[in-house]
Amino acid sequence: MSDIEDYTGGTGRNETREEQLDRNWAELLQELRVLQTGVQILAGFLLTLPFQQRFEKLDDWEVGLYLTNVVIAALTTACILLPVSVHRRLFRKRLKETLVSSADTITKIALGGIALLSAGTAALVFDVAAGRSAGITAGGALLGVMVVMLVFVPLRLNKRATGKILPPASEKE
Repeated sequence: MSDIEDYTGGTGRNETREEQLDRNWAELLQELRVLQTGVQILAGFLLTLPFQQRFEKLDDWEVGLYLTNVVIAALTTACILLPVSVHRRLFRKRLKETLVSSADTITKIALGGIALLSAGTAALVFDVAAGRSAGITAGGALLGVMVVMLVFVPLRLNKRATGKILPPASEKE
């Protein structure tokens, strides 16, 4: 199929493959913008904690959890920035399909990072405010909810839409 031929790829859209890849790239960038805001808010919150008087009263577990959350925030930020870096490296090399495919995978990893960061931050706040048991319970419960929302709900919606669970499509929609 040449670049000028219409490509529907089962989407019902009348677009070339290049147009589809451009649309997919734009959609991924928008999703990454949303993720970036969430990570920035949580990371900003975490970065202010050591400057609070009560921070000195944290025990070793709480300091370890805090530092783990900071590392997760930094790594998740790096994942969110990675597609832009890849785009800069692949720019004008006619590798849009590689770019879109890799950005799709990276975005899924970033979603996992945000789930861990949200659960870890909740665990830390509950631990400090209500005790260790409350912190572990809140962090575990939130992580469970995030797994359901980020993994099982999409799988269920896919199953309902298609009548069965399909392997990931080779063409990113």
